[in-house]
Amino acid sequence: MCTWYFVLGTLYTNKKMYDVIVIGSGPGGYVAAIRAAQLGMKTALVEKYSTLGGTCLNVGCIPSKALLDSSEHYHNAAHTFATHGIDLKGLKVNLPQMIARKDEVVTQNVDGIQFLMKKNKVDVHHGLGSFVDAHTVKVTKADGSATDIQGKNIIIATGSKPASLPFITIDKKRIITSTEALKMKEIPKHLIVIGGGVIGMELGSVYGRLGAKVSVVEYMDSIIPTMDKSLGKELQKSLKKIGFEFYLKHKVTGVENLGKEVVVKAENAKGETVEIKGDYVLVSIGRKAYTDGLNAAAAGVKLTERGQIEVNDHLQTAVPHIYAIGDVVKGAMLAHKAEEEGVFVAETIAGQKPHINYLLIPGVVYTWPEVAAVGYTEEQLKEQGRAYKVGKFPFLASGRARASMDTDGMVKVLADASTDEILGVHMIGPRTADMIAEAVVAMEFRASAEDIARMSHAHPTYTEVFKEACLAATDNRALHI
Repeated sequence: MCTWYFVLGTLYTNKKMYDVIVIGSGPGGYVAAIRAAQLGMKTALVEKYSTLGGTCLNVGCIPSKALLDSSEHYHNAAHTFATHGIDLKGLKVNLPQMIARKDEVVTQNVDGIQFLMKKNKVDVHHGLGSFVDAHTVKVTKADGSATDIQGKNIIIATGSKPASLPFITIDKKRIITSTEALKMKEIPKHLIVIGGGVIGMELGSVYGRLGAKVSVVEYMDSIIPTMDKSLGKELQKSLKKIGFEFYLKHKVTGVENLGKEVVVKAENAKGETVEIKGDYVLVSIGRKAYTDGLNAAAAGVKLTERGQIEVNDHLQTAVPHIYAIGDVVKGAMLAHKAEEEGVFVAETIAGQKPHINYLLIPGVVYTWPEVAAVGYTEEQLKEQGRAYKVGKFPFLASGRARASMDTDGMVKVLADASTDEILGVHMIGPRTADMIAEAVVAMEFRASAEDIARMSHAHPTYTEVFKEACLAATDNRALHI
């Protein structure tokens, strides 16, 4: 027998009522679902595609890192193994196998998310999730059939998709996005990358290491322009060593596919037209919030001028029981930011008082050397008029880095001029993606540069460079330079 009841004037049946419905199964969505289930709430996860994990696991973070690792192994074999005393003959790239390994890594991770849903008793509904009203979500399957499910609380985690320019036609053959770049059939001879941000530098690195010439066209005056400028300069120097060329302060005005050749036209700082010819163009100018088919208006959910979902500091939309997280809302488009927000919202719904410090969410570029940063950039501190100290230390002076032949890069520490509190840490070098966590912990507990400088770091390790940079920020006390 079915029980019926009213909530806010809407009729419901307990057959399909959930405490929490999450729309979107990327890192933010699936983590929100897991945490909600852990807190005892009956939870449903709605996913448009046949596999879970969203962009990150399927066509983003995970597959790109798999290819980055494979290409770095090849690059080392080709360029550093001989120095290590390892001689190879007949070295070549097996691109189909490289792509196949990447696909297997993706499958393992996606299957892992499916397991976690079962383990936590989260009901998974495959199909396009769209609002019928503020409590009802219609799930439309690929075959056109639809089912309505109802929730006391709903979390929108629909993520983002690659952005483009209005005059560029993405044909997915020669003019491609990051999705197509992850499944290339051949190594480009000359890859033109439009956009010098994280995605462009990572995927450009994959094919640059495999032998492609890579040309980067960037509108701003630095690559990875949202990070501290010193990192962009160091990364640019390093990437030039593997054949990158850069067209900074260039505005793209046209892209044309001529068959086996693609032509990019850009305007330089002097107003002159520059023409660049290659065989593939990767458009990587960023990503935009994805709300297609969501029918947000039916629930009373409002969008910003940029197409993002409008939320308050508690990540609530205009409708208090509907929340939004991850790439679909304001802030950095990072998987770990989405995860933190997923936990935040689940715990908020449960009546807890969670906390997110957005300043201390690190950013990482998985090139080699890796780039990682947390806190304020030097440019931001200058804009604030805040007095600060700078401590720098190069990996060239690290015994561990010399041993592994990874001497490019440095660590830069920014500390308050009077209190010595660490305000920002900016790293480029080996394994900085992992090293940055120490800086996050330090800043979360408001450590001073001297606090880190007085802590013992194992020798020889890359993390000693962070300690030395903190020593440098503390009365210029670095020991090994």
